[in-house]
Amino acid sequence: MSISENIRFALRDAGEVSAILLRPQNAESLLVLAHGAGAGMTHPFMESLASELAAARVATLRFQFPYMEERRKIPDRPPVLTAAILSAIHAASEAAADLPLFAGGKSLGGRMTSLAAAQNTLDGVRGLVFFGFPLHPPNKPGTKRAEHLPNVRLPMLFFQGTRDPFADLKLLRPICAELGARVTLHVIETADHSFHVLKSSGKTDGDIMRELARTASRWTRQEITTRSSGEAGARR
Repeated sequence: MSISENIRFALRDAGEVSAILLRPQNAESLLVLAHGAGAGMTHPFMESLASELAAARVATLRFQFPYMEERRKIPDRPPVLTAAILSAIHAASEAAADLPLFAGGKSLGGRMTSLAAAQNTLDGVRGLVFFGFPLHPPNKPGTKRAEHLPNVRLPMLFFQGTRDPFADLKLLRPICAELGARVTLHVIETADHSFHVLKSSGKTDGDIMRELARTASRWTRQEITTRSSGEAGARR
């Protein structure tokens, strides 16, 4: 059973935004989950992902970026988005101080979280999770959007579909390889940017949502264990 709580938190010089904390009773970690560019925290993808993560013992804090809260169509500039992410992380750490903290998001939300991590020390955050990293616009392959990733010192988990027009895997794979052991790339065959898969895959969209959640849960659990082992070794 999970407990859902509607909350609000303040942003620096930008009022307040809405958020939803979904915490299963057996939660092992908490993921701050930022939405994509065109849909907010209550989009069916976000709700389904949060539900599957809860089933996999990962609590989530979903929140609105200021432009979505104000029902504007055009996303805020990166400094506003990254500031909102920092505020969301702070709100999450207060709402569930007992849970190991992770951050990430869908598409734009994930990329802005990585940018925030490259520019700031995300106190208490153990790692980042990206559900469809938007490496480039459709039909305009490039790697400029990944130039900040070497400055991210946290472990990173990328979920990417083979049919995602926002990320040519021929470009993303070398980037992940250059970043080394702190990066895990989980490729989902025939999935597009919304993680819809072809019937030929033999899987349903529900199967994919469970795969995303269970893989993220295993990864976060591994990162928690790795960090705890490292801290124990440092104390000896």
